[in-house]
This record gives sequence, C-alpha cells and structure tokens, in this order.
Amino acid sequence: MDYSKRLHGLGLRVTRQRLAVLRFLEANPHSSAEVVASGVRDELPELSMQSVYNVLNDLTALGMLRRFTPPGSAALHETRVDDNHHHAVCMSCGRIEDVECAVGHAPCLSPSESHGMDIQVADVVYQGVCATCREAAQATEAVATGAPAHGSSA
Repeated sequence: MDYSKRLHGLGLRVTRQRLAVLRFLEANPHSSAEVVASGVRDELPELSMQSVYNVLNDLTALGMLRRFTPPGSAALHETRVDDNHHHAVCMSCGRIEDVECAVGHAPCLSPSESHGMDIQVADVVYQGVCATCREAAQATEAVATGAPAHGSSA
C-alpha cells in the first residue's frame, strides 16, 4: 500500500513516524501501542511513547487505522479498515484472528433497538480456545492421567 499517497490525500504531512507505524501495523496487525513502539524503535530509536500514541490516535481518527479492545486487553490496532470484519480471541494464549463479516455488509448485525442511531459498524469479539491451546491442554491432561493423547495411536 502506498501510505505516502494516502497521507497526502488526507492532507497530512508524510513523516517517518507515521510511515513506520503504518508499516509495522501492516506486518503486525492486532498490536498494542507498546508493541508498536517497541517494533518501530528498531527503525526510529528516538521515538517517544507519546509520539506513538499521537500517531495511532491521529491515524485512527482519520480512518487509516482501526482500534479495537478485546476483553481484558489493551487497545489493539490494525491497518485493515475497509471492511467490517470481526475478531476471534483465544482465551488461553491471546491469539487473535480476523473473522469475516457475518452477513457480508456493514454493520453486519441488526440491533434489536437502534435508539434512533444510524448504525454503521458492529464490533464482535468471538472468544474461545484455539486449536494449539486445546491440543496442548489435551496432551497435558493425557500425561496427568496416563491416557493416550487424543489422536495418538496405541
């Protein structure tokens, strides 16, 4: 993606900080501000935490980034903004996966009561246990009980 062109199109100056944050989030979606700061400091060691927050807030307000907050987590950011996708979060390891919109168009869900609002986006967070954590738990349980792990041959 040509972030310089998008920034210009929004009337923003193209800065090293903005470009570094956008590139990092494109490669590392679902990152907290702290993770972004740590990753961007490889490229820009002088970048302050406040500058990272400023960039994240500005780019989110302008629609270049999406912010979402899974239960029990800090706010996370991603560059995927042009659709109304949702997220599945593993309650064991915290892994996050994108889930496509349930009905194919925004807002994806119809509320029972809109309270007079024109609903445009519905944020859904599915919570569960990923396959890796489920298999690890089954293996641990099998060791503890002396039974063969699920899927293993005896």
